[in-house]
Amino acid sequence: MFKNDQIDLIAFFDKHKDQLLLDWENSYIISKEDPYIEKISENAKALFHVILNMHKLTEEELLLVIEKLAKEISEERVIANINIGDFVYNVNLGRTIMYSYLSKTGISWGEMQESINRINFCFDKFLYYAVSHYTEAKNKIIEEKTMFIDSTHQDRLTLLGQMTSSFIHEFRNPLTSVQGFIQLLKADFPNMRYLDIISSELDQLNFRISQFLLLSKKELIGKEKDYFKLNKLIEEVLNFLYPSILDGKVKVIKELCEEITLHGYADEIRQVFINIIFNAIDVLNHHANPQPTIEINSTLEDNQYIIVTISNNGPAIPTELQKTIFEPFFTTKKLGTGLGLFVCKEIIEKHKGKLACNSTPNKTTFSIHLPIALNLELNI
Repeated sequence: MFKNDQIDLIAFFDKHKDQLLLDWENSYIISKEDPYIEKISENAKALFHVILNMHKLTEEELLLVIEKLAKEISEERVIANINIGDFVYNVNLGRTIMYSYLSKTGISWGEMQESINRINFCFDKFLYYAVSHYTEAKNKIIEEKTMFIDSTHQDRLTLLGQMTSSFIHEFRNPLTSVQGFIQLLKADFPNMRYLDIISSELDQLNFRISQFLLLSKKELIGKEKDYFKLNKLIEEVLNFLYPSILDGKVKVIKELCEEITLHGYADEIRQVFINIIFNAIDVLNHHANPQPTIEINSTLEDNQYIIVTISNNGPAIPTELQKTIFEPFFTTKKLGTGLGLFVCKEIIEKHKGKLACNSTPNKTTFSIHLPIALNLELNI
């Protein structure tokens, strides 16, 4: 129970409540855009009313009243989208103003101490419930927005997949015909100039088409996984990119471990290597480097995984971009689609592997982890 001097203190605050609330109101931090601006004074009165009646309630009853009021007000603060720091400041301002009146009570500090502790209890619990509820509500809003963005993003990818599947298949038919006629011309006129260049450019175009088709997933229909040699595949990729390597005067250094076998879609893994190596050539071509170099290394890990690293000595990828380079539609190129590395990551993960990037001022390295095909699988 409250003592007489404690009740006297509450009676004192009750007597001066109008002036005290006015002083409090004149000191608020309030935004003019706050939709609940007219309720702020009412909320202050409600909290002050709880403090004036705290001696009539048990601690359990008091906590229930404080929690209910705190949640109602914090819900308004969430909708108002205010800075939670301003809210905490305004509440503590009421506590400070109340204490500024203590010297006028005529009650000794020792006699008021228990009441002050009780008042602090009310303010502290109110802030705890209000800020906790505000934080939970804000996190829920962020989570819902994130889910909406992810859903919208997925819808874009689905739509893109449907569109590319329809259009690109139509592009591929005449492209196949052109490639066929190029082969006929090579057979009839083996010394004709520029046929190799035309054929190489068509292969590049076909490669880009394949990137888009992978988004639709329809490219997998009718395809079956097969066993293939990794080192042989890397050699094929380097031969395919040889004109670009030669044109960029890029030095390629290889240190590959013994030949190992992978199980999956060889054409897709080939696409990953083409994309990453071609990107490295492109980077080195666009930045002055006296010795443009690409290093390709491979090592075995526990006889279960092959780790292939593709490095170039071009400029570093900024730290803030290293986390986004694998996201769809992200690109730093003027004419880039932003799908290359995204497709690469999709392919590697589909093959139960991992694709990562590490970039420093002297070297940018893409690491590819892939499971190797075990002898038991090969029936050797």
